[in-house]
Amino acid sequence: MGFFRKYADSASPGNEEAKTSDTFVEGRSVEKSDLKVDTESASGEPSDLEDQTEFENPNPFLDPFIADHYRQIYDECEYECREAFDPHFTWTKEEDKKVMRKVDRRAILSACIMFFALQVNRGNLHEAVADNLLEDLNMNTNDYNLGNTLNLCAFLCAELPSQIISKALGPDIFIPIQICCWCIVSTCQGALTNKAGFLVCRVLIGLFQGGFIPDMILWLSYFYKSGELPIRLWGFWTALAATQTITSVLAYFILRMRGVAGLTGWQWLFIIEGSITLLIGIWSFYLMVPSVVQTKNKLHPKGWFTEREEKIVVNRILRDDPSKGGMNNRQALAFKAILRSLMDWNLWPIFIIGILAYIPMSTVQPYMVLSMKELGFSTLDVNLLTIPSHVLQIIFMFGITWLSEKFNERSLMSLAMPIVTIPFLAAMRWWPGTMEDAWLTWYFVTMVLAAPYIHAMCVAWVSRNSNSIETRSICSALYNMFVQAGNIIAYNIYREDDLPKYRRGNQELFGIMCGLIPVLVLTKAFYVWKNKKREEVWGAMTSEEKQRYIAETSDKGNKRLDFRFDH
Repeated sequence: MGFFRKYADSASPGNEEAKTSDTFVEGRSVEKSDLKVDTESASGEPSDLEDQTEFENPNPFLDPFIADHYRQIYDECEYECREAFDPHFTWTKEEDKKVMRKVDRRAILSACIMFFALQVNRGNLHEAVADNLLEDLNMNTNDYNLGNTLNLCAFLCAELPSQIISKALGPDIFIPIQICCWCIVSTCQGALTNKAGFLVCRVLIGLFQGGFIPDMILWLSYFYKSGELPIRLWGFWTALAATQTITSVLAYFILRMRGVAGLTGWQWLFIIEGSITLLIGIWSFYLMVPSVVQTKNKLHPKGWFTEREEKIVVNRILRDDPSKGGMNNRQALAFKAILRSLMDWNLWPIFIIGILAYIPMSTVQPYMVLSMKELGFSTLDVNLLTIPSHVLQIIFMFGITWLSEKFNERSLMSLAMPIVTIPFLAAMRWWPGTMEDAWLTWYFVTMVLAAPYIHAMCVAWVSRNSNSIETRSICSALYNMFVQAGNIIAYNIYREDDLPKYRRGNQELFGIMCGLIPVLVLTKAFYVWKNKKREEVWGAMTSEEKQRYIAETSDKGNKRLDFRFDH
């Protein structure tokens, strides 16, 4: 995406007005008035795109040099949608809305269904603990922490290998296989009888679930422009909160089955929920397709789109970010690309945010049901008491994600998370009534879990600032690895010797959230500084030098001089 944001203003042949312009448009949201392009075709005739409607991004491919440059790239990598690429293709605003509604129904709904399968099997352990799982398996709090830690370590270790396999096979094949594998293991947890079996199952589930989220985000990026993805990812993580609400209600009824067929309630929970999600895993082979132009197959004889709709989706995506056609969807990642992603220090500020931001939520959530039971609530009631935090999280997450896109601001919007969380962590640490006053303790815990969740915003932020289809999947996996590393820290903050009020643990959480504030501010300053330095170099170049740079540079992704970071 990087080069056309500046280049189209400054290097279009024959466009004198554009050549004299030094206006740079930051971010992905570019208005027509901000970016002028050459509206004449190579033959000198007026382009049929001269009367573009406002809903479209400025079309960088109206410049023949840019169009030819990228057509060559798409042909060389055998990009699967290259036949649908058409620099002069036009469509109406109504057609755009219609086709995107269809994409939402097909892609986002499918992603949410599959994410449901992930979260059910990742989160039902919390409900099982409320039904005396630890006592039945002769385990204590530290054993519980160990199981969660091993699960996350396995999850983290599987992230990069999963991305490499998925990029070679295609996410439409690999993701359904992942889902089926972890659902089978999760169902087998219904046969647990000891600590060793518990630990083995947690490791296997982590291995099979690792990489699922970056794989899914990569697949969704095939269908959406950069600015459209964050609010869709809100729907993705809304499925998480909604799943937690649904499973809390299901657990209320399933746990009542204790004694049926000689099994405990938590055993029935694993068996029933694992079996349901295994069906979703099998269904996923139907739900997913390889790409926009590869939706017609035996399972989809009519395909998702008409030929015209395919061209609309492909061209709107490429005009927003031409780099999305830089690899085909069955192309394995080269070792150099992986190494380049690992060494991309420009994304490390967001990775640091990922390791810190979610520690309080990840620490408090597994212990909410245990804490509520200690305060006298019944096994069944504690699962219902988790529902308000999930509902509030959906509302706050939508608000913060929508506002971040509305104002094209991520770093400062993310401050909402620590600002909301810090007062309640302070109360949990220093208020004398913690773990004594049942309802106020529940309120503080609920508000910590309901704080504005910035994960969807940060995932899209990493995707944007990677600026390369080659590294986007790896960078997304790296971000998720940092998040899981934060979760490993989180699962070891509440310890057996800190019972019952977890004063030491809550003080550590308070300090982490306070530390997140300067990290967010410095991230903003870092990206502003990087953009300013690049603009100084880019602005000093002539139009011919810029054109030569675009054609000959070995710089890739966010290393390009003509790329500007979102912040």
